Amino acid sequence: MKQKNILLAATLCAVVIFNVEAQTIKKPNIIMVISDDTGWGDLGVYGGGVGRGMPTPNLDRMAKEGMQFWSFYGQPSCTPGRAAMLTGRIPNRSGMTTVAFQGQGGGLPKEEWTLASVLKKANYKTYFSGKWHLGEADYSMPIAHGFDKMQNVVLYHLNAYTYAFQSWNPEMSPEMLELFKKVTTGILEGEAGGKAREVSKVTEENIAELDMMMVENNLKQLDEYGKSKDPFFMCINFAKNHQPNLPSKQFIGKSPGKSKYSDAVVEMDYNVGRIMDKIRSLGIAENTIVIYTVDNGAWQDVHPDSGYTPFRGTKGTDREGGSRVPAIAWWPGQIEPGSQSHDIVGGLDLMATFASLAGVELPKKDRAGADMVFDSYDMSNVLFKKGTPLRDRWFYFTEAELSPGAVRIGKFKAVFNTRGDNGAIAGSDAPGQQLGWRGDETYVATVPAIYNLWQDPQERYDLFMNSWTEKTWTAIIFNQAIADLMKTYAKIPPRAPQSETFTGEMQIERYRTIEQVKKMMNEKKVNLPPLSVDSKQ
Repeated sequence: MKQKNILLAATLCAVVIFNVEAQTIKKPNIIMVISDDTGWGDLGVYGGGVGRGMPTPNLDRMAKEGMQFWSFYGQPSCTPGRAAMLTGRIPNRSGMTTVAFQGQGGGLPKEEWTLASVLKKANYKTYFSGKWHLGEADYSMPIAHGFDKMQNVVLYHLNAYTYAFQSWNPEMSPEMLELFKKVTTGILEGEAGGKAREVSKVTEENIAELDMMMVENNLKQLDEYGKSKDPFFMCINFAKNHQPNLPSKQFIGKSPGKSKYSDAVVEMDYNVGRIMDKIRSLGIAENTIVIYTVDNGAWQDVHPDSGYTPFRGTKGTDREGGSRVPAIAWWPGQIEPGSQSHDIVGGLDLMATFASLAGVELPKKDRAGADMVFDSYDMSNVLFKKGTPLRDRWFYFTEAELSPGAVRIGKFKAVFNTRGDNGAIAGSDAPGQQLGWRGDETYVATVPAIYNLWQDPQERYDLFMNSWTEKTWTAIIFNQAIADLMKTYAKIPPRAPQSETFTGEMQIERYRTIEQVKKMMNEKKVNLPPLSVDSKQ
């Protein structure tokens, strides 16, 4: 009996050792799958799926076999969301704060580190496909930012391509249509060290098939990587579910919901399933971590061609609806199946997490040798349940905000910027622009609104001066957090904005004051930058 107990103890010890070792495997293959504008409540595991006429069996399975996140954050729109994930930095540090349109040039500064360029330090093979939306300049391409290879790359949001389609915009003159065709870059591919090549235009005939074509190449690339012993990083970005949702011909009318949006969600889930099935069939699942998430919150301004969020606000706002996104992590043998996390984490944290898994330290200097700061926290403690989460707060920014328009610390959230407070109103065919992303930047007077997101995730009840549960004491905590953040800007100033955005009216008196200051400074031989920032900087 004693021998059996010893044997049992030894076996249990071996199991524990194996699990600890399994959770510290270095240099796993890393696959990031990003969909566009998909709503927090669209997937079955988030209460959507069949109940919303858009079954998502593949993503649901991924969640059941891995970890589902309930407080995972992107950014309020496409470009900053993607920049934050790739750089691990608050978008205003890189200058990637707002959506870029075709013909504007510029893009992700060459000095920035990306997931790919950091993972190259650990000898990863790196691959990018799908929506980029981080600029048009040669220096801003994926292959200039650490990716060995890029395929099926599109530079803009889907509706940017429809600008040049006469069937979509018959009111445009031939000259206007021609202008958009001229400045709109098509589908790109390329290799590191070379220039991106345009292999096809995005046309009315192929726009709906962009994701299907991309995944065909993704599967071929997985076959190639599966034969190699080197670790690899793949960043796969769907064009779906950005408005206008144009399902592939084989998915038109195939969803129970019978809408273009629900058809497109079903297509996106199908493509995720193809990728996951390939990973399993290649026998590399136990050494491959897959992260699925979304760049930003649901875009309620374009309802009904939009995702669903139960939260207040919409894409483009500092409310929960603007930034809280679905996220799933999958790694057989490493991440506990069916596990769930309510910890505060987000796309910013992928940088520190992937670097940790690869066994490399984050750089202290940017790629030009200047000091820099990351805003990324290693999520390993959350993924593997190995200790206290490193992050306890989240800062929310709209495209023009340097100081955050809202802050979450633990279960409490302070909101200063109430832009787009209500989002689309049910029953309205044309939501007023003040209700969504296009609304004014409207700031509360003196003190923020305070919400308890555990009790009130929809941000309906301001507790700051409520006589029953007033939370005025939270102001001290939030003010200190913002002050600490602002100190980092003073130490290392943010880069110039890389895209156009409205930064306030230029009144005559303001212009005269600026000119007077410039004159005084010039007399003292101090040079000031020009009044307007060149978008190609």
